[in-house]
Amino acid sequence: MRTTLALLALAGCSAVPGRGGGVVSTNPCADAMLVRLVPPSRIAAISWYSQAPGATSMPLAVARRFRATAGTAEEVIALRPSLVLTNSFTPPATREAYARAGLRTLVLNAPATVAASDAQVRQVAAALGAEAQGEAMVGEIERALGSPPILHGRVVRPSALLFLSGDLATGPGTLLDELLTRAGFSNAAVRYGLHFTGRVPIETIAAHPPDVIFAPDAGRTAGLRRRVLARVGARTMEAGFPRDLINCGGPTIPRAMARLRAIRAALP
Repeated sequence: MRTTLALLALAGCSAVPGRGGGVVSTNPCADAMLVRLVPPSRIAAISWYSQAPGATSMPLAVARRFRATAGTAEEVIALRPSLVLTNSFTPPATREAYARAGLRTLVLNAPATVAASDAQVRQVAAALGAEAQGEAMVGEIERALGSPPILHGRVVRPSALLFLSGDLATGPGTLLDELLTRAGFSNAAVRYGLHFTGRVPIETIAAHPPDVIFAPDAGRTAGLRRRVLARVGARTMEAGFPRDLINCGGPTIPRAMARLRAIRAALP
């Protein structure tokens, strides 16, 4: 009980006061869509993830303009929202509490393709009554995809490995995998036998180094990987891939594509 009261007190100190009838998002990916689709006056609260540097998918300065909640049933119900945007990881008991309180709820999954992401943008926009804004966002995403580079009449695809954190990499069957392909890379994780996401040992990478490694940080694992690759004489290019480009689709896709294309253009 004390924890719940403390969370409510903290929420009450946020910059934007709660207004009955606004939209509450407990989904960080929905947060990034919400702030682009509707005016701030319609947003009662976003998720605390969007105000955490390691979890947000939007600029922190934007996220901190809004009240944030931990997504508990008590917090959300107290705001009396007209719509709750949440995700499939929300505990069933919390979702049941929303339903008992009569809250309109939209449950979102993590899209694994650009097409699924576009469909989700349209789904959220329709729920918000912001269809025109949703179509504008989808158009921005589609324009950002473009076409992979062509040399001598064929697509030249350097191999790339994209790490989410530490030694956890993205494999085929993911949105990031499709973005790598659209940007003109081949995903080295396929050669390593990875499916979806999984850990790739340094020994595996050293035996078959990719042309490029994308990583969001320069931690201990990245440092060790760099030393091992140097020892085996690998000519692998290292490139930063900001953490806020990793978690979500929707409006994150154009920024992710811009980063991938910039590195692709820098390769011989």
